[in-house]
Amino acid sequence: MRGLAHRLSRLWIPAVCLFSGGCLTLHHVPPRPGQTTFSAPVVTLQAQLVDSFLILEVKWDKYGPYHFLVDTGASVTQVTPELARRYAIKDATPMDMPEVPVRSADGRVTSLPPTLLSRIELGGARFDDVPAVIWDCAPVSAQLGIKIDGVLGFPFFRETLLTLDYPRERVVLQPAASAPPAPGTVIPFNNADKTPFIPVRLGDQTLIALIDSGGDEVFSINPVGLDLAFAFGPTPGPTVSTITGDIPSRIGRLAGTVFIGDFAVPHPIVQVSDEQFAIGGGALKYFSVTFDQEHDRVTFQREADDPIAIPARRSTGLSFSKSPAYWRVVGVVPGSPGQVAGIEPGDLVTAVNGEPVAQWNARRYDQLMANAEEIDFTFLNGTSKADKRLKVFELVP
Repeated sequence: MRGLAHRLSRLWIPAVCLFSGGCLTLHHVPPRPGQTTFSAPVVTLQAQLVDSFLILEVKWDKYGPYHFLVDTGASVTQVTPELARRYAIKDATPMDMPEVPVRSADGRVTSLPPTLLSRIELGGARFDDVPAVIWDCAPVSAQLGIKIDGVLGFPFFRETLLTLDYPRERVVLQPAASAPPAPGTVIPFNNADKTPFIPVRLGDQTLIALIDSGGDEVFSINPVGLDLAFAFGPTPGPTVSTITGDIPSRIGRLAGTVFIGDFAVPHPIVQVSDEQFAIGGGALKYFSVTFDQEHDRVTFQREADDPIAIPARRSTGLSFSKSPAYWRVVGVVPGSPGQVAGIEPGDLVTAVNGEPVAQWNARRYDQLMANAEEIDFTFLNGTSKADKRLKVFELVP
């Protein structure tokens, strides 16, 4: 996912679909929230665009605020053990929701325990009897630098007309039964499981893509069986964090044009994957996207009709896991300025351009990476500190 090194680690949970551009969903219609009620015909929630993720900050009790990531590629909602302890209905679990298998990149499988929450409130929208699985969300929090309390999966919004308005950094919720159709280019879902798979075009090929707001790549694509031509790469990319370890990724720029409806994305940067094709937040952020599960359709709206130009991917070659005190290096791109400088996974960064890392949120760091020619990093070596200046290069031109 796009992050501190412009493509930071991403959690790969195929069964849950979190941060996976192409994941294995549950093969049944996921359970509905028990009840969704609105205090107004339209509920508008300001969101924070972190990397290419929409993060909601909400408060409905004395323990908040809570931070939730909206993930249309997730087949279930995930919440932290802390939130589950606070709101789980005692001695109750969703009757048709077994433990969810989680497979990491090394093939190991574990399971996430299910729970049933009494409620989650998003401003004037209240969701009662919410089925979820329990997961600590620590990898997401570490990458985004924000404590994430939950990841709201696609079925969570089954009773709503859900609009992810990326340009205005907001999420709009309306009752599905009474909401008028959203203006824009309408594309039907391509399956009967209430999962947002839609057809997209690449040259003369039609591909089925998952709309995955929980992944911040532009597109994630599996080259097997496809006639793909690359203008650049694929090349080694940032490190991908999984539940059980870190693995390198591969990224490149396609030679062709991807069409989402009539919207053209020429020569996009893609992450090469062994999973299904997915549209991530790196592409969605150019749109206001409305999901209508009642009528199995999604609407893309964009003020401009011109082709979407995906800029070069710039990097120092470092991938990080973040905490307020330090950033831990989790990967170094081969041949990058970071590797030339002798930086290794496990090294700790305490400051960027002389400022403590706590002062560098994801947006500010991305702006620095987009414009700087060099970046100074302060590394912690035992009890001493050392400064290293790294060049910023075009990982994918």
